[in-house]
Amino acid sequence: MPPTRKYVSGYTKRLRKRKIKELTQSQRGALDRFIVRESHATIDENIFNEQEQDDVEELQDIENNMDECVGNAEQNENDDNENADIDHHNEDVEDVDIENHNNENVTDLFNEEPSQSIPLDIYDPRNWDNIDPKFCDLLVEEGPVRDLLIGKGPKGHLHRHFSSPFYTRYLPNGEQHDRDWLMYSKDLNNVFCFCCKLFKKGPQKSQLANEGFKDWIHLSGRLKEHERSIEHINHMSTWIDFRIRLQKNKTIDGVQNRIKKEKEHWRNLLKRLISIVKYLGKYSLAFRGSNEKIHDINNGNFMGQVEMIAEWDPVMKEHVRRMDDKETHYHYLSHKIQNELILLLAFELKSAIIKKIEEAKYFSVILDCTPDASNQEQMSLIVRCVDVSTNPIKVEEFFLEFFIVNDTTGQGLFEELQTVLQKLKLDIDNVRGQGYDNGSNMSGKYQGVQRKLLDVNPRALYTPCGCHSLNLTLCDIANSCGKAKDFFGIIKRIYTLFANSTKRWKILKDNVKHLTLKSLSVTRWESCIESVRAIRFQAADLREALLQLAESDGDSKITSEPNSLATYELGNFEFLLGMVIWYYILGAVNVVSKNLQAEDMLIDVAIDKVKGSITFFEKYRENGFTEAMCTAKEIATDMGIDPVFPENRKIRRKKTF
Repeated sequence: MPPTRKYVSGYTKRLRKRKIKELTQSQRGALDRFIVRESHATIDENIFNEQEQDDVEELQDIENNMDECVGNAEQNENDDNENADIDHHNEDVEDVDIENHNNENVTDLFNEEPSQSIPLDIYDPRNWDNIDPKFCDLLVEEGPVRDLLIGKGPKGHLHRHFSSPFYTRYLPNGEQHDRDWLMYSKDLNNVFCFCCKLFKKGPQKSQLANEGFKDWIHLSGRLKEHERSIEHINHMSTWIDFRIRLQKNKTIDGVQNRIKKEKEHWRNLLKRLISIVKYLGKYSLAFRGSNEKIHDINNGNFMGQVEMIAEWDPVMKEHVRRMDDKETHYHYLSHKIQNELILLLAFELKSAIIKKIEEAKYFSVILDCTPDASNQEQMSLIVRCVDVSTNPIKVEEFFLEFFIVNDTTGQGLFEELQTVLQKLKLDIDNVRGQGYDNGSNMSGKYQGVQRKLLDVNPRALYTPCGCHSLNLTLCDIANSCGKAKDFFGIIKRIYTLFANSTKRWKILKDNVKHLTLKSLSVTRWESCIESVRAIRFQAADLREALLQLAESDGDSKITSEPNSLATYELGNFEFLLGMVIWYYILGAVNVVSKNLQAEDMLIDVAIDKVKGSITFFEKYRENGFTEAMCTAKEIATDMGIDPVFPENRKIRRKKTF
């Protein structure tokens, strides 16, 4: 027997239609929550994602409930309808599939990953659980958004609704107070306590601080009960205090910002003060003046630099303004701060030098002693090492410090050297060279510093100071010849004659236009070349200046001196010849001396220079006199002097026997 066609009853059809209609009504306006109001701020995308997931789960629950209702209704049908018309049933099911397809499109819209973050309304209380602190500050400052002109809200199941009179509290004495903490959500049709909802910590008993309250019949009593609760009073106090501090910018963030700005101000100020100290130290300028007050006369180079920078730099200008207005007593300009900055910079510089020495490992020491202005014996320490941090690698000298010594014997100086190296954390066993002058306490064969260091470290090769040795050689050369002594004595007399009077110096400048006379160097003989050069190339002009001085000065004692120098010294061919010879000798020695004093001097180069100077003297001894004679004759001819040597008068003694 073929199956009979079964028809669904009318009740089942009406039930199915009603369920579908309810589902459609429940989803109406679901997309409105994704529309952004222009007047509202936004919150983080994470909150939107959580809300989106809740909406998707809600739609899925509704679909499942609808399917269960429809399935139960069909299961309760009479068994006689089992063979109902299949085509008619398929048409009904097709209608349900269309609705389900629409719901799936909505779900797909929820699940679709947006190309950019979709902002939500920060004034919606549902979004306050994980609100950003910046938006929380905005809410506290602006307060809740309330529509005071609202007439009647949507009616509830008891036909009651929210109205604007609930925003006002009526006291028994007739006074009226605004409930500025009360806010109404049109979307949720609930009322909330603004401060309790925003500042709550953990679960709250009152619905006004959680999901909201919409029992309009009991709302009035619930509001009175809530505004008298301790939690509400505490939250109101927090809200009001926070709002006042935000308006006056006295929040913790505001204080932190001011502290940060103040730190930045002092940091920038110290950078400028350090730059001033570096500049003055680099050029060896004095720091302090006769006073140490800003804007005073003669307050020193340091204060002067501060005043100069304050004319255009906003940081220094603000600091000077605070000092002038007595807003601060900490100006960081005293001599103690200056000395402290000098010591800090010296420590950093010394640390950088020691780091280079440690990287090179092996080094040489150079010591020299000299009395200072306070008559204390000072010893300078210079370290010479290979600087591996540069490209290309090169040998450099670093000055480390001065230190006072009381015992100037070889043992005392060596002990002082050991103490300084230990303080600088430099191993004395890594010393590979030592260089001092030719003093007995430094270079002594048995009791000198070099001997004491060799006893401790035999690999510390000793090399005497080349410049000092060269200077001693020149001293011996000059002192061994009486003519040389007379020559340099004449140069000193000429310089002293003009330098002791401004009037005489004016006569010298009028006649000698180019090179200025220089005094003889006491410590460096090779530096005497500057004194000889000024006379060598201006002998004729200098002689005219002496003759003019002899005629203009009325003092007979002073008149005889320039006249004697012009006639018997500069007018003497022997003096001119000595001048030419010493100019060549000092010129050759000066080149060697400069090379020996160079910071990047290498020992093989120094040896070649010394050997070259020896070769120069050997050749000059053979051929130099003839060349010097030719040059001296040319100078004598230009000056109108006979190029002949003066003859010494022979004293004839009568023979008695």
